[in-house]
Amino acid sequence: MTTATTSTSNMTGKPAGDGLRFYGVWLIGVIALIVLPMIFSSGGSLTSFSLIGIAIVFALSYNILLGQTGLLSFGHAVHYGLGGFAACHMMNAVVSHGWPIPLPFIPLFGGLGGLVFAMIIGWVMTKRAGTVFAMISLGIGELVASSSLILRSVFGGEAGITTDRTALPKMFGWSFGPQLQVYYLIAFWLVLAAIAMYALTRTPLGRISNAVRDNPERVQFIGYDPHVVRYLAFCFAGFFAGIAGGLAAINFEIANSAYLGAIQSGLVLFSTFIGGTAYFFGPILGAILVTYLQLGLTSVTSVWQLYFGIIFIGIVMFSPGGIAGLLMMHRPLVRAGTLWTVIPSYFVAVVPTVALACGVILTIETVARYSGGEAINLFGIAFNPKSPMTWLSAAVLVFGGAFLARLTWRRIADAWDRAATVARDRGYLA
Repeated sequence: MTTATTSTSNMTGKPAGDGLRFYGVWLIGVIALIVLPMIFSSGGSLTSFSLIGIAIVFALSYNILLGQTGLLSFGHAVHYGLGGFAACHMMNAVVSHGWPIPLPFIPLFGGLGGLVFAMIIGWVMTKRAGTVFAMISLGIGELVASSSLILRSVFGGEAGITTDRTALPKMFGWSFGPQLQVYYLIAFWLVLAAIAMYALTRTPLGRISNAVRDNPERVQFIGYDPHVVRYLAFCFAGFFAGIAGGLAAINFEIANSAYLGAIQSGLVLFSTFIGGTAYFFGPILGAILVTYLQLGLTSVTSVWQLYFGIIFIGIVMFSPGGIAGLLMMHRPLVRAGTLWTVIPSYFVAVVPTVALACGVILTIETVARYSGGEAINLFGIAFNPKSPMTWLSAAVLVFGGAFLARLTWRRIADAWDRAATVARDRGYLA
């Protein structure tokens, strides 16, 4: 009786504070989306923000499969691409038939495009999870991507399907020609889709999806069909991925076979896993990082995809919980007031870790540019890829940085153990 009373009082005592923090976080996010273009008003910044917004919606939709339901998909870009093609065809139909459908409603048709395809193929795909589902998703993804070059009436061949977003009926006097107006349209759908996907995680379907991810046999034992749960999650993921594809079609005014390819599926997988699948904000962080790196690295190096692979391997090996997992590890220490004891060790480890990273970058660029002889500019220092000094510098940075970083990381581990022990004694760490 006492235990029941205690748990009930905790349940009734938490919602006020939790609800305040919940609405506060969402409000801060909305304000940030509104204010960002006022601070960074250049065309390049608005384009980058638009791409990041699309990537966030796409990554959150993928996390419905990977993080919530435990389904590893290698072909999630199919729903993204089909949503983009559906949006382009719908925009062209609106223009040719004179339908009174303004541009802000077009992403919804993109979502329906992704949803319809998910409903058609999902029932067979979700009969099994694990490796079987992953291989089927890879096969279907490549099949659709190849078909996009054959079915020209639907996909437009290599040229794709083009459209004109400014030809649609105006809404509130906006023609959506300027990039600023497109950014706010993407931001609106980002907030709407993020709230919907977060709400989905709090529904009974979201909770039972987590149970299917962890133990499908027990879910079946209590009377639920894991196949049906996986199918419903697959349909929701396809719908929101289609919305992301529709937003991409609006932003670029074109949909082509690149929307459906394995690279697009790989990028969303990287974004979701690097950000962290265990927390809702993890894919958001991953999408921001991956999109920013993609935009920045493509203009600097030709082997930018290799860096993504190295980052992905590093996250898998040293932080399976992703960036969000690393951040949330510090939450008990912050509450216990012991984080300050770990911070000095972090500062000590920064220098050798940065040296190791510079050594890896210098090694990769030296190998990549050796045949062409193109100079390497690393933080303002020029290196000749054919010079022995460049190879020697890379070796010293890699091996010296790795040795010193390992020593400083041990110091971090010791400091972390002491801080965690204090936090555990104060009841903040189980």
